[in-house]
Amino acid sequence: MLDARQLADAAWCAGLRPEPQMLVSEWADGYRRLPSTSAEPGRWRTDRTPYLKEIMDALSVSSPVERVAIMKGAQTGGTEAGLNFLGYVICNSPGLTMLVMPPVDMVRRNTRTRIDPYFELVPEIADRVVPAKSREPGNTATHKKFVGGELVMTGANAAASLRSTPARFLVLDEIDAFPLDVEGEGDPIALAVQRTVTYRGRRKILMISTPTIRGFSRIEAAYLESDQRRYFVPCKACGEPFVITWATVQWEKDSPDTAVCVCSACGGVHEERDKPALLRGGLWQATAEGDGRTAGFHLPALLSPFETWADIAWEHSRVHADPSRLKSWVNTKLGETWEEKAAQDVDSATLRQRVESWGQEAPAGVSVITAGIDTQDTWLALEIVGWGAGEESWSLDWIRLLGDPSAPQIWAELDVILARMWRHPKAGTLPIAAACMDSGGHFTRQVLDFTTPRHHRRVFAVKGASAAGTPAWPHRPGLSKHGRRPVYVIGGDTLKEIVFARLAKAEAGPGFVHVPEGRETAWFAEMTAEKPFTKYAKGRAIREWRKKPADRNEAFDCRVYAAAALESLKIGGFDLDAEARRIMDLLPEGAGRAAKPAPAVIRSRFIEGR
Repeated sequence: MLDARQLADAAWCAGLRPEPQMLVSEWADGYRRLPSTSAEPGRWRTDRTPYLKEIMDALSVSSPVERVAIMKGAQTGGTEAGLNFLGYVICNSPGLTMLVMPPVDMVRRNTRTRIDPYFELVPEIADRVVPAKSREPGNTATHKKFVGGELVMTGANAAASLRSTPARFLVLDEIDAFPLDVEGEGDPIALAVQRTVTYRGRRKILMISTPTIRGFSRIEAAYLESDQRRYFVPCKACGEPFVITWATVQWEKDSPDTAVCVCSACGGVHEERDKPALLRGGLWQATAEGDGRTAGFHLPALLSPFETWADIAWEHSRVHADPSRLKSWVNTKLGETWEEKAAQDVDSATLRQRVESWGQEAPAGVSVITAGIDTQDTWLALEIVGWGAGEESWSLDWIRLLGDPSAPQIWAELDVILARMWRHPKAGTLPIAAACMDSGGHFTRQVLDFTTPRHHRRVFAVKGASAAGTPAWPHRPGLSKHGRRPVYVIGGDTLKEIVFARLAKAEAGPGFVHVPEGRETAWFAEMTAEKPFTKYAKGRAIREWRKKPADRNEAFDCRVYAAAALESLKIGGFDLDAEARRIMDLLPEGAGRAAKPAPAVIRSRFIEGR
């Protein structure tokens, strides 16, 4: 039996011993377990997603790589690779670790749904992390203390956490959704990376994100600074390695289910059942010199074993005609940035040329109706918009309610308008299913007084946010300072991108904006008053929306709010395309049934401020 001196010597020697030379992929295969809620529960198998092996191994302490950038599509396993890295650090190479996600709210949700179940399911991690209910502090929604280190989880919008925590290991998740500046202290990515400088040569920085707009994407910038690795797979016909791109995916006309991958060298055809063999034989190859310290990986969903080429082709057939939905498809399926085209070409004269007549009732293509309301000092501006399949839209009405917003009369008039029913050639009548109203300006209290008691009718007070990555519609409302009543913070710039792209669309179909004859001239000028511009701050491209000081833009704002109202329905489970099919195909001509665009909202005395 060893005495105290021998035990102390053994501990001292253990502290000098080099870290075990285990690779992240080896740790994952040996210890990682996936929960029952996973698509494939049980032990982790790297051979299921072979392209992740080199990515994970670049994060191993034995690798000379300091930074790993993953520009990825959806369902590719990139985030799971990041979780494997965290488990590897806790078990094999403990140290100070930081995980940064876009907002703090996402951090708490991620801890509850992913981190805690993950840590509890893997005994090797659970044995090292402070128990959640122990008297020793160190296991919270944002902090996990483990033997030899700790994991700090924070949002990119929390400057205090980013500047105060040193870290040897840093994971930055969905960096394209990070704000450009955090609390006036600068770029959150730069602040976080600064926390690792004392570990230079031994640090690991992992950056993961789906890309956004070309020239503005943070992950694109990181990837372009790297050696830009692409995954080459061997053709089963000629043996030559090639990259699976959208150009290599082909299918018979009007039959996306027949999609196959065609070798770019010899034309050899690979069916979906060949994908596992292609992935197993694949190899990452650098396509640029890079900075020598950053390994960059482009990971499109075309490589994913969890999504077929037919699925991706089918979705492309649904969205290809709508610029806003095609943009999302390019980002999430191809893992590529979206290149804006003809953004400055939308003007009032072009928009005026597309006017058409459809009478007083809603056109047959309309499946649901929303409204957007803008507040001004002496009037309210209101657009009522009908939406159809593929989010094709019809401007049903444009109204200026003149009056004093501090007086009750104008609000009574607005209430009558929002209660209006629209005649429809197939669905009988359609109501205004949701409405969003600007709560900024000088009449915030009056807006809240109007919207709060009508919350159950889906009449919402909204406030636009221009921060990068803000979702079009939030998961839950914030509470106002005026009596803690519900206010929804919407992604203003996100919605402006969608609306503007659709205004530029020249042919009827998904995303197209229909304009009725008789619309006042000022509406066309206001609808095209704002345009996107690029400015540079501290060497970084920033996309912002501008208008001339003398120009008015109420019509554009109202369309943005009407689009936000549609998003509120969608997040509640409403399927616009399915409703369009129901109205157009299933209902007989002249049916009097009214469409029901969304499930009933349960009233909450708390949320309505009662």
